[in-house]
Order: sequence, then structure tokens, then C-alpha cells
Amino acid sequence: MRAIYSFAIILYSIAIKITAAFGNQKAKLWVAGRKNWEKELSSINPENKKVTWFHVASLGEFEQARPLIEAIKQKEPKSFILLSFFSPSGFEIRKNYELADKVTYLPIDTPKNAKLFLKLTNPQRVIFVKYEFWFNFLNQISEHKIECYLVSGIFRKSQHFFKWYGHWFKKHLSAFTFFFVQNETSVELLKSLQFRNVHLTGDTRLDRVMSITREVFHDLRFTTFATNSSVVIFGSSWEQENEFAVALSKTDVNCKIIIAPHEINSTRIETLKNRFSGSCKLLSKTKKDENLSELNVLIIDQIGLLSKLYRYADCAFIGGGFGHGIHNTLEAVAYSKPVLFGPNYHKFQEAYDLINEGAGYCVANEIEFLEAIRQLILDEEVYKNASKNAASYILQNQGATQKIISLLYSN
Repeated sequence: MRAIYSFAIILYSIAIKITAAFGNQKAKLWVAGRKNWEKELSSINPENKKVTWFHVASLGEFEQARPLIEAIKQKEPKSFILLSFFSPSGFEIRKNYELADKVTYLPIDTPKNAKLFLKLTNPQRVIFVKYEFWFNFLNQISEHKIECYLVSGIFRKSQHFFKWYGHWFKKHLSAFTFFFVQNETSVELLKSLQFRNVHLTGDTRLDRVMSITREVFHDLRFTTFATNSSVVIFGSSWEQENEFAVALSKTDVNCKIIIAPHEINSTRIETLKNRFSGSCKLLSKTKKDENLSELNVLIIDQIGLLSKLYRYADCAFIGGGFGHGIHNTLEAVAYSKPVLFGPNYHKFQEAYDLINEGAGYCVANEIEFLEAIRQLILDEEVYKNASKNAASYILQNQGATQKIISLLYSN
């Protein structure tokens, strides 16, 4: 089974290389970032340091790891933090993260690579985030008896661990010293596999988004844009969500629109801008101290701002729900803003919670979206309750980082 799994991983790697050869930029970064990884890691000299290795898939999982990295650095200032990414979209943005001593790509998961990676880095502690399961790495971690933790973990019955053919995958979960999971369902599923080393600690990302709200941020452009008007933000939006933004601009709902696309593509952004009949600008075409009070639509064609912009909104439509899955709803909810999203939210516990709490709205189409927006913008009581519910959700569910740190250092 290991040979079959490893062969499948190699085929996957070849497929990405072929995609890169045909010009796909993300695939090119994926391939280039993994060249000469052995030489790159051989220089970190881990024998003289206590290495904690964090592995995350991409940017969202990094945000879950970040509060723990900060907490460990505070407790152990001399510890060496090794941070690995699977995806270029995470690595490229956070490759210079100041609290990580080394940021790298995870090499493809073959037995040889896993063995060499651990030899070169010599971690004393390994922390995987959410649902990163690389079975050759887990096998080597287990063989070397390295402490290994899953944080903000989430398990679903559809995963292969819980299928009739899942024994080989399931046995690798024994590599984990503890599972720190987000919900009771994950606890029960792991217990059904006879794992008792499980703690319900919640999602560390709530701690991260709350820390962002406390950061000082002033920008006259956004302050003037939002003055005396309701604002709807389309955060990490894709084509479908952008279509809804255009539709909203054509209704009689009196609000302004901020669009922060998930991918910054100048051609697509210019096409989107031209679809708005009212006044619309790209942020890059504004001046730092410009008064934007007369503007109706603002498109954010720069990265790194979105999490700070939700403070200017009344509500947010989070992208990804008509694709592979919704993006970060919690960044908006941290500011007590109700959120809307498309139907593909089933891998995200917070989305279920927000719907149940009355702070989140799932919309399946444009009609449902406009109906929900009308309620939130035009009905003061509905909006007040949704905002209150968002604030309550964050207040009740933060604190996962401290729970995990307490358990990590009690052993």
C-alpha cells in the first residue's frame, strides 16, 4: 500500500510539472520552490537548536498556526521555528514571516524525502494544522518517536480513515501524540477509531482574527468611503461573487461596495471595473489621503489589506462558496459583522456555527443573496441581532491557543 500511495504522489508531482511547463504560474512556483530543498535545509544546523516544525497547507492554515508560533516563541525565545507550506499561495505571501527561523516548501511525500527531511531538520516537536496528513512523513515521525500534534483538527465521516478500506490510512494517525480538534464530531469520530488522546480545544484562528482587530489601522480613503453609507465587502471573491456585486450595484439598495478579489489579475480586475455603471476605482489608482466619499465601488487590487478592511463594512460576502470552499469568514465576524457565503461550506465548522447562531447566511443564488442583503441593510433590527450574534460567537469561542499551549507544556 505504501508503494501505491508513493507512486500516486509521484504521479501528482509529474502532473504539476507538466502544468508548469504549459505556463501555469502557480504550478511554476510549486515546482521551482521545491528545487534544491536538501541543500537549502542542510544549512539550518538543527543539532544546536530545539526545532519545532509547523506544517500548513496554505495561507488559511498559516493563520491557524500563527497564534501558536507566537505563544511558543514567547515561552521559548531561543527555539527554532521551521515553517513549511504545501501551496505557493501561502508560501509566497508568508516566506518572510518574522517569527519563523526558516520557511520552506514541503518536499513531495515519498519515503526517501520524508526520511531525509527529518534527518536534516531534526525536529523535537512537529505540529500539523487542520487536515494535513502526509503518510510517509507520519510514518517517519512515528519511527523516530518525535512528538507530533494536530491542531485545529477537523474530521468528517467522508474521510478515508472511516471507510472500509481505511485501515492503512488510519494506522498512521498513531503518529500523533495528541489531537487538538475543533468540534465534538471530530472527538467522536476519533474515539470510534479507538483514539483517546483527543482534546476539544476549538479553532486557533479565532485568536488570530481577534488580534488583528486590536491592531491600529487608519486610512483616510476607507474612512471617507464608508462615511454616511452602508458598506458591503466582497472578501476573497471569485467570478460568481463578483457577479453578485454587479447585481447589487444595479438595485435600489443604498449601499457602497468594496471588492477584494481572491486573486489579483490585472486584466480581470479591469474588466470587472468596467462593469459598474457608477463611480468605481481601483485602490492602486487612489492617493493615500484622497477623499473617496463620492465613490460607489472600490476594488482592492493589493494584497494584505482585507483582514483590516472589514471594520469599515456593515456585512461581508465571503468568496469561495461556489468553488472549492469558502475562505476566511472569521476575519469579518471578529468585527461583529454578519457574513454571507455560497453553498460549499461543509468543510468549515465555523460556517455551520455561524448559521446556527444567526450570524451567517448561506445563499445559493443571486436572488437569495439580494434578499439577504436587503434584510441586513434595510431592517435595522435584523442587522442589530446578526451583529450581536457575531460578537457573541467570537467571545464564546476564542481561547484555543491558550488551551493547546497549556496542554503542550503540561506533558
